[in-house]
Amino acid sequence: MKFQNAVLAAGLLVLPIAANAQAVNGPYISLGAGVNIMQDEPVTSIGGIGVSGVNLKTDLGGTGVVAGGYGFGNGLRAEFEFDYRYNSLDKLTGPGGSVSGSGSEQKFGPMVNVLYDFTTVSPSFVPYVGVGAGYQWATEKLSSVAGIPVGSSNTEGAFAYQAILGGAIPIASVPGLAVTAEYRFLGLAGDRNYQGVKLGNDYNHSILIGARYAFGAPAPAPVASAPAPTPAPAVQPARSYLVFFDWDKSTLTDRARSIIKEAADNSTHVQYTRIEVNGYTDTSGTPVYNQGLSIRRAQAVAAELVHDGVPQAAITATGYGDTHLLVSTGPGVREPQNRRVEIIIR
Repeated sequence: MKFQNAVLAAGLLVLPIAANAQAVNGPYISLGAGVNIMQDEPVTSIGGIGVSGVNLKTDLGGTGVVAGGYGFGNGLRAEFEFDYRYNSLDKLTGPGGSVSGSGSEQKFGPMVNVLYDFTTVSPSFVPYVGVGAGYQWATEKLSSVAGIPVGSSNTEGAFAYQAILGGAIPIASVPGLAVTAEYRFLGLAGDRNYQGVKLGNDYNHSILIGARYAFGAPAPAPVASAPAPTPAPAVQPARSYLVFFDWDKSTLTDRARSIIKEAADNSTHVQYTRIEVNGYTDTSGTPVYNQGLSIRRAQAVAAELVHDGVPQAAITATGYGDTHLLVSTGPGVREPQNRRVEIIIR
């Protein structure tokens, strides 16, 4: 009854009495350690008498987890863990003030978790989420209240649940090994009765750093040597050439003769079946006139090709008039880019 009496005395001091939480494939083990933060733990009744606003406040504590599980190769994992949490008692608070206290709360027990790894996010960082359920024993040890020695210790068990948010960084040099970082929320369901003193919600926030090792992880693939550089392909002569004309002209300029000479010379370096010479005009003349002008331009280029050594039998000269415009225009437009002959080596 020491624990009940001590809490009852503290409650009377501070408040009036109320009327009425890379995919692993195969077995693995993991462990982690870090800090545990307990939310204020409410005292809901003392000796069967309900109280309101009384809380046990604790200091920052520690936590440790060891687990063994199995990964199914698709991101899902199932594991069994045993955890331990420790927080020292700071004080008891209420609407009327607070009183100092010393002691601790320790929690420990087994949990079964189901987790999912998001393996498609990044090869160097694998986030994961999980949920768990199990059973936790909570030991309340009260050494003193308001400087008065008490020396009470009691243990009660409760169903527990948790949520897990974490990330793993695989260690490339050790297949199967990963460094982990986690946040865990652990809650105990229902109230726990310590010799007549009933405590309510027990919520815990834990941050852990740890390691996980998956057995049978495949060794990293050997780094392939760089392939020998592929020689650059030989530059092929151009197979299409454009020869431009002045307005309403079919005579060749010096620039036009230079282009035709280049086409003729290059035709000797490639295999071809025929050489097409296609003439065109702009839209400044009538369709009938433009058709004749395009033919005269094609024939002028074909004759120059023959002069430069291309066999006459290999050349087909055709006029297309003001069709197939290189630059789209309306009728009656003098467009230099459309006054052309195209040489195509096929």
